[in-house]
Amino acid sequence: MSEGASEAAERRRQQAELYGAPVDAIVRDVEQHVGIDSREMASVIGVSWPMFNEVLAARRVRIGNPAGIVRLGMLREFAGHLASGEADPGDINLTIAQIRSATTTEPRNLTAVADGPPRSGVGLLTKQSLSAARALVGRHVRPTPARRWPLLERITGTETWVKHENHNPTGAFKVRGGLNFVARLGQTNPELAGIITATTGNHGQSLAYAGRAHRLPVTIVVPEGNSPDKNDAMRAYGADLIVHGKDFQAALEFSRQMAAEKQLLPVPPFHPWLVEGVATYAAELHESVPAIDVIYVPVGMGSGICANIAVRDLLGLTTEIVGVVADRAPAYALSFEAGEPVATPTSDTFVDGTAVRTPDPDAVRIIRAGASRVVRVSEDQAAEAMALHYRATHNLPEPAGSLALAGCLAEKDRVAGRRVALIQTGSNCDFPVLARVMERFQN
Repeated sequence: MSEGASEAAERRRQQAELYGAPVDAIVRDVEQHVGIDSREMASVIGVSWPMFNEVLAARRVRIGNPAGIVRLGMLREFAGHLASGEADPGDINLTIAQIRSATTTEPRNLTAVADGPPRSGVGLLTKQSLSAARALVGRHVRPTPARRWPLLERITGTETWVKHENHNPTGAFKVRGGLNFVARLGQTNPELAGIITATTGNHGQSLAYAGRAHRLPVTIVVPEGNSPDKNDAMRAYGADLIVHGKDFQAALEFSRQMAAEKQLLPVPPFHPWLVEGVATYAAELHESVPAIDVIYVPVGMGSGICANIAVRDLLGLTTEIVGVVADRAPAYALSFEAGEPVATPTSDTFVDGTAVRTPDPDAVRIIRAGASRVVRVSEDQAAEAMALHYRATHNLPEPAGSLALAGCLAEKDRVAGRRVALIQTGSNCDFPVLARVMERFQN
C-alpha cells in the first residue's frame, strides 16, 4: 500500500471512530435510502461542498462545523431507520428539514428518547430550543394563567392549580405546537408549497392558525362525523378542509396519500417541533407554581404529556407526570402497561381529543420512561368532570379538557395533601355535547 493510500485508510478509520462509519460509507447509505447526493448532504448538514468533498475523499478527517457533525450523525441514523423499516419514506422531507434546523453540538438521536427513567425527556428539549420556542410562540400567544379555585379544591380535597390552556387563541394548547412547527419549517424550507395533516380538531386548528400567521397553505383531513364547530373554525382560519374516513386513523392514512399526490409536506400528529412548542406552557406552569407534586395531563397523540416530561427533566424536578385517557380509547394506557405501542380496533368515545387507535412509537417510549402512570376514566367520569369544571371555575372544558380533573378525582385519596396541577387543555366543545352534559349534571 502506498504512503498516500495508507494515510487515507488511517483517516477513514478515524472517521469511523468519530462518525460511526467512514464518510464515504455514510454517503452511500444516505444516497441509497434517503435519496440525496453528496452535494445535497453538504447543504443539509451546513458545510461547504469543498470541505465536505475533502472529508468524503478522506483527505481530512473532521468536518469543521460541530453542529454539522451532529447533523451528519442524524442523517446516518435516519438512513438506517429507513433501511430497517423503522422510518416511513413519507417522512423524508420533514426529517431533512428537521436535521437542517438542528443547532445543537451535542450528539442526539432523531426520536430524542432516553433509555429510561428518571431522565426520560433528556435530548427532547434543551434550554436553547425551549428558549427559541418561547420566542417563536410568544409572538402570537401570551402566557396563560395558572389559578387555584376554592370551589374546585372542595371537590379535589387538596391544593389544586389549573393551567388554563383554554385561554389560547384557538381555545387549546396545541396552537403552541403548530406555531413552533410552522415557524421552524419556514426557517429551513421557505419555498414549501404547503402542508397537510389529519385531525379531529385542535391539531388542525393550530396548524391552520399558524399557516395563516406565516402565509403557508394548509390542507386538513378530518374523519366523517367530525365536530362541525371545529370544522368551521379550521375553515375560518383559511385551511382547505377534506372529510374522509370513519375515524382519525383512516383520515391520517388518507392525508399521507394526498401528500404524495399534491406534493404537500405531511405533518404528523406527534413531532419534536410540536413538543417544543407545547413545552412552553409547561415551562410557564413551573415558573408560576413552584414545587408541584403531580401534574395530570390528558393524552391524545402525546405531545402534551411528553412536553411536560421533557420540561420536568430539563429543570431537574421530581414532579410526577400522570397521563389520563378515556377508557373507550385506551391505546396509550395499554401501551404504557405493555411497554410498547398497542393499537386498538376502535376508539369510540365522546372525548374526541383522545380518540386514538394507533399510538405514536416515539411518544410511547417517552411516556413509558417518564410518566408515573396512565389513568383510564369512564365516559361518565369525563362528562361529570366537564360539569364540575364549569361549575367550579366558570371555564368551559371540552371533553378532553376535563380529563385531568377526572383523573385526579379517580385518585383523590392518592393525591391528598399534595400540590396538584391540572392541564385544562382546551375549550372547543360542540354545543350539543355541552348541552347534554350540563342537562345531565345540572343538580
